[in-house]
Amino acid sequence: MAKKKSAPRTVAAVPLISAAVRVFAVLERLSQQRAIGLEELSREIKLAKPTVYRFLLTLQELGYARRVDGDRWAMTMKMFTLGSRALDHLDLLSAARPIAEELSEELGETVHMGVLDGDAAVYVLKIESRYTIRMYSRVGRRMPLYCTAIGKILLAYADPAEREASLEGVRLLAFTKNTITTRKALDAELVKIREQGFALDDEEREESLHCIGAPIFDYTGAVVAVLSVSWPNFRYGRDEEGGWITTVKDTAARISVALGYSPEA
Repeated sequence: MAKKKSAPRTVAAVPLISAAVRVFAVLERLSQQRAIGLEELSREIKLAKPTVYRFLLTLQELGYARRVDGDRWAMTMKMFTLGSRALDHLDLLSAARPIAEELSEELGETVHMGVLDGDAAVYVLKIESRYTIRMYSRVGRRMPLYCTAIGKILLAYADPAEREASLEGVRLLAFTKNTITTRKALDAELVKIREQGFALDDEEREESLHCIGAPIFDYTGAVVAVLSVSWPNFRYGRDEEGGWITTVKDTAARISVALGYSPEA
């Protein structure tokens, strides 16, 4: 008697959210031509017209789709903008890492690079301190904007509308006795940061932790990230602070040049 063949092994599928799958089906089809009619789109992605129409209205409200004429729809440039930002971050990391490693080697302390993500700053790069006692952090960690050197620079150099959007609904809670807790004080701090070109975090987010941050500019002159160095209180010397500020600013400027930034332009 012949042996019954066993069924082929398969990898367990990740549970998918059906609405998300269908939205991306709509977006992918919109990306394939300049404009497409609702009926044709519905037929090609095999979804009912009312369902597709609701997805299109949602995408239109979010800025990803637009009605071009009658019942024809097209994708906007917003998705392109998102993709471009991702590419910028990839270029940013490759340009910044070797320079950030040199900075960490020179100062011996933890170096971070962070970017703006809505109402928070996110670490996208970390170079560990050479010392046994180090700052706890990780790539991907989100940090408040109003009480960190990275966050304050991102706010200081953001356009007013983006700054307001980032701070909307954010409560300025006190993490330490040094935390800025009023909007008036924060606004004054941001003006000062723009004037001096760097930011300090003197135990504002965590007690016994000091940070110095400086902006990184891209070829358009926009601040795309912030470079910072962190010190525990017992290794932070006020006599050396001025020299460290210059070093951090100069290093951030080197990364900016690597990204095509020209101070003269």
